[in-house]
Amino acid sequence: MPLKTRTTLPNLDLPLVGGGRFDLSAQKPEAFTMIVVYRGLHCPICKGYLADLNRKMADFAKAGVIAVAATSDGVERADKAKKDWKLDDLPIAYDMPVSLGREWGLSVSKAITESEPDLFLEPGLFLIDPDRKLYAASTQTMPFARPGFSEVLQAVQYVVKNGYPARGEA
Repeated sequence: MPLKTRTTLPNLDLPLVGGGRFDLSAQKPEAFTMIVVYRGLHCPICKGYLADLNRKMADFAKAGVIAVAATSDGVERADKAKKDWKLDDLPIAYDMPVSLGREWGLSVSKAITESEPDLFLEPGLFLIDPDRKLYAASTQTMPFARPGFSEVLQAVQYVVKNGYPARGEA
C-alpha cells in the first residue's frame, strides 16, 4: 500500500556504517530529509545511482536537504558497498527490516541469484518535510526507472523557492 503525502511517516531508526544512528525523528532539515532505499551490495545499478547522489551531496545540503541511503543489507554488506563504491560523503543506514520496508510501501523481492539476500527491499526515494510528513515518494518493483538526482535537486529548489505544496493526498 503506498503512503499518502502529508501524513506522518513511521519512524526510521537504523544504525549507520561507521557508527552512530540515523533517526528520522531527530532530523531537522531546512527543507527535506531524503531517504534513498537501495537494493543492496548485489545491485550494480544501485552502485551507479548512489555514486551520483554521493557526488551531489553538497548541492543537496545547500538546498536544505539531509540525505541518507538505507538498505536491508547487514553491516558487512553495507560497509563493503560504502567502501567499494566510494560513497565517502553519503551516510549509509543498514539493517532496515523488510517488515518496515513494507510499512513504507516498498516492494520486496526474493533472491534469484546466489549474490542476492533471500529477501531484500526494492528501491524507493522519499522526501520528508521537517514535520516528518511525506512530501513526495517514488518506489519501484525492480532496479530500473528511478528518479534522477539532478531532477530531484531541481524540483527541491523549485518547491522551496515557490512554496509548492505536497500533492497526491486526495
